[in-house]
Amino acid sequence: MQSHAELIADTYGLGAGPWTMTPVTRGALGQIWKLTGHGTSWAVKELLFGGSEEDSRQEIALRAATQELGISAPRLLPNRDGGHVSQLDGSAVKLYDWVTGTPADPTDPATLSWCGRTLALLHRAGEGATGTPHVWYEECPRDTDWAVLHKEVRRAGMPWADDLGRFIDTRAPQLARYVSPSGPGDVVLSHLDMQPQNVLVGAAGPTLLDWDNAGPIAADRELASALYVWAGRNDFTAGSARLLVRAYVDAGGPATVRSLDSFSMLFATDLNFVKVQAEGAIAPDASAEQREFASGKVVDTLAGLPDPAAVSRLTEAVGSEW
Repeated sequence: MQSHAELIADTYGLGAGPWTMTPVTRGALGQIWKLTGHGTSWAVKELLFGGSEEDSRQEIALRAATQELGISAPRLLPNRDGGHVSQLDGSAVKLYDWVTGTPADPTDPATLSWCGRTLALLHRAGEGATGTPHVWYEECPRDTDWAVLHKEVRRAGMPWADDLGRFIDTRAPQLARYVSPSGPGDVVLSHLDMQPQNVLVGAAGPTLLDWDNAGPIAADRELASALYVWAGRNDFTAGSARLLVRAYVDAGGPATVRSLDSFSMLFATDLNFVKVQAEGAIAPDASAEQREFASGKVVDTLAGLPDPAAVSRLTEAVGSEW
């Protein structure tokens, strides 16, 4: 019987073995493996919750629109049949170029400028997008959803049940008040996951990874979310924030961040992430590894939620850059 590595190599026409596959990192939606053989390496992304060719349509469209703009990104390779998502041994997988480099340093001025410039290029290339942003970025759980979830978490005896309860009573409604749908005509097609952990810096500069979430979004909301993350979150550095925004504006970025309303995507994704991970931590059909991973994510996210007061100060800090 073919090994999983050999099956992937055959599916993508990479040649005869031997091929080996080693785990690299695990994210909320996928496991990354390094596929090695014939002196070459590839990145295999195993989609832990399934995937389809349709799911990759916007990722492919965005890469096609930006490939001439100087944004370095790994290729998403087609399989022998021309598809970009392969169903193998019960798993959905995607194959990418292997990228070498060091994790991005969000305090490095050159990297901050790259981030702002890259967002501007993405937003300009993605202008005129059609479609509605996914509800993940536009809506958040309701009070009744939280109540049901908290009851189930307490019944499961999770050690963070009380922390979740305090979050539901205080921080969740505080953040939810700023979550709203985008206005019609405001959207661009963009990356939607511009975080330091999705950037590797090599000899030729930064490479942007993890384009799976590509889709329509209001440009100011993606800019605001990236600004918060790259500038240092609640303990942001004003100089870093201004540097990123200055690079965005100089590159012709179309968006501005002037109020807490622009942070709707940031607040919605954190609220939805807590709910989904809490559900995953108690899911009876999930593996022990998956439940442990989800439980850790709940704890980490609750400890690092955005503070609207800090976000307001961040907005003021960049106000002069527009």
